[in-house]
Amino acid sequence: MKRAEDLDVAGQTVLVRADLNVPLDGSAITDDGRIRASLPTIQDLVHRGAAVIVCAHLGRPKGDDYAARAAGGPSLRPVATRLAELLGQPVTLADDVAGESARVIAETMDSGEVALLENVRFEPAETSKDDAVRGELAARLAALADLYVGDGFGAMHRKHASVYDVPRLLPHAAGQLVLAEVAVLRQLTTNPPRPYVVVLGGAKVSDKLAVIGNLVGSASPHPTTPPRADRLLIAGGMAYTFLAAQGHKVGNSLLETEQIPQVSAVLADAAKAGVEVVLPVDHVVADRFSADAEPEVVPGPDIPDGKLGLDIGPATRELFARKLADAKTVFWNGPPGVFEFAAFAAGTRALAEAISQVAGLTVVGGGDSAAAVRHLNLPPDAYTHISTGGGASLEYLEGRTLPGLAALEDTT
Repeated sequence: MKRAEDLDVAGQTVLVRADLNVPLDGSAITDDGRIRASLPTIQDLVHRGAAVIVCAHLGRPKGDDYAARAAGGPSLRPVATRLAELLGQPVTLADDVAGESARVIAETMDSGEVALLENVRFEPAETSKDDAVRGELAARLAALADLYVGDGFGAMHRKHASVYDVPRLLPHAAGQLVLAEVAVLRQLTTNPPRPYVVVLGGAKVSDKLAVIGNLVGSASPHPTTPPRADRLLIAGGMAYTFLAAQGHKVGNSLLETEQIPQVSAVLADAAKAGVEVVLPVDHVVADRFSADAEPEVVPGPDIPDGKLGLDIGPATRELFARKLADAKTVFWNGPPGVFEFAAFAAGTRALAEAISQVAGLTVVGGGDSAAAVRHLNLPPDAYTHISTGGGASLEYLEGRTLPGLAALEDTT
């Protein structure tokens, strides 16, 4: 991919697709990590004399048309305010995505100025599966600028108009964030230093079975291909389906019963490939999913009826730390517990601290894992890399082609 730094941007208008999909409490941003991650590319373009128009999405607006989605929100107005604070300069927010307001702003911008388009997902065409529908929006977006820079790694796995179609209409390059993300993920998929330990948590096992299959080699067309990972530590809500597949009781814990056959097959593939799968050996449970629920440690892998697992227990924290101690490469995606609830955050903190002690390549795979590091006030420099894209990172590790990256690699 061509680098944004190699583009001649002086006096040009550059459309930057960023990932500014931050969590909100009402109109208050609770974690500005993704906005901060977008700064280096925007600042570089500004300093080199470009007029920068930023395009991004926020949440999943509902409605059949633009008016319904815009009325229901969420607007990028809080993001524009925070971006201006971090850049130390005004950021003009367009009243629309690629309509009259955006067009007027684009035509009147001076070099060094920054504007932000309204939530691109207000346009139903952004996420349409119809190439022609997406193409119409892409053409309107492309008409706003001379050049395109893709820097929203968290959206690179989406075949969306602003991610996939616009770079096919304009001279384009990858931003600093995307280049950094890809460089790290390539290290994970090309002979990573071993032992290579993958830690997977989060709620749904169905979201991660494909990447697990790839990591243990069951997805490989070549039976003699060595597994990509040496050890898998499985926790969070997804662990209960694994435990159920082994015959353990999981009480009222999150369970995807329909996935048990697939999980059993993955466990068999892992055993055949010599990949160690480590599951929780104790739990912190409660009688309900609530921040004020009373935590209780259950020794052993079985969870009694009427209880649901909300965190890994102290014995599992110690076990996971031991399994990480000799690692040379670690990829972590998904918290092992409900870290947002103080009573059930100890497992996530212990895991994050154990990974921070690894003397090697340590990658926090975006999404809730990155949010947990910030939520628990853990030092971000304790890890080699904190990704901004949980879903994109997982699909890359699955071996999938990410549409946004493919569009940036196309230099025709």
